[in-house]
Amino acid sequence: MSPILVIKHGALGDLIQAFGPFAAIRPQHGGARIDLLTAPAFSPLMRRAPWFDRVLADPRPPAWNLVAALRLARTLAQESYARVYDLQTSARSSRLFHLLRLFGSRPEWSGVARGSSHRHAHPDRDRMHTLERQRDQLVSAGIATFPPPDLGWLDADLGRFALPPRFALLVPGASPHRPKKRWPAEHFGLLSSALVAKGIVPVIVGTAAEAALAARLRQACPAALDLTGQTSLFELAGLARRALFAVGNDTGPMHLVAALGRPALVLFSAASDPALCAPRGPFVRILRTADLRDLAPRSVLDALSGLDVSSAPSA
Repeated sequence: MSPILVIKHGALGDLIQAFGPFAAIRPQHGGARIDLLTAPAFSPLMRRAPWFDRVLADPRPPAWNLVAALRLARTLAQESYARVYDLQTSARSSRLFHLLRLFGSRPEWSGVARGSSHRHAHPDRDRMHTLERQRDQLVSAGIATFPPPDLGWLDADLGRFALPPRFALLVPGASPHRPKKRWPAEHFGLLSSALVAKGIVPVIVGTAAEAALAARLRQACPAALDLTGQTSLFELAGLARRALFAVGNDTGPMHLVAALGRPALVLFSAASDPALCAPRGPFVRILRTADLRDLAPRSVLDALSGLDVSSAPSA
């Protein structure tokens, strides 16, 4: 039985929103080997996922590096894939469809590349939320069943952090090249002080590059616990499972919180559209304003009062 290839790189939020499609593709192909082509940063995570037999790391060299692109195409052509699900649907991944042909490989192709066997050509494709767009793409490729993805593998022992019994996650970062997606760190600090007054310890998470944001937050609330740059993605998932709730910007960790079914309040500015990319989950609330600098901490605290935090965190 010829193998299957799925292409999905990221960022983190994009990868998480593909968990549902991953879960739908797996049973469609019985005992066939299914490979995932993804970014090196996400390879360790996805090697533990239940949907793939192999995970291939693609460093994504610059578009001008045709030699590297041909090398990747030649490597993939040697695998003799029967079908490719291009969930990245970028110009680069679509170019791979054409490069494979140079090496005699012509798999069935689900994506947006011209000439592909199962081209997703919905006229409203660019106006659909990521989840609906991917589902519609898979329907076009003959997939009709979409089981909820099993995320039981996403967890970790958190004993090394000595966490308080009642805590909330704060995610003050976002894409470094899109600062307008960030609620000011000082506002997160004032929110943190209000949470501490309610007996809830704020736990700050993010990458090491966001440590400066955490430091500014802790100037307003020294009681906040700073874990930026200290957690793996599995530990981040463990924190999400055990937190009372999470508050953060439109960024990857909030997609993880939402996907795990935990209460999440996600802050949006005019820099991104929740109708296209908002985290989805049973206990997600969106708070949007044109400029996040104008969003008062009191407004966020009031929004939290309307968030369903009654579901108990995982033990």
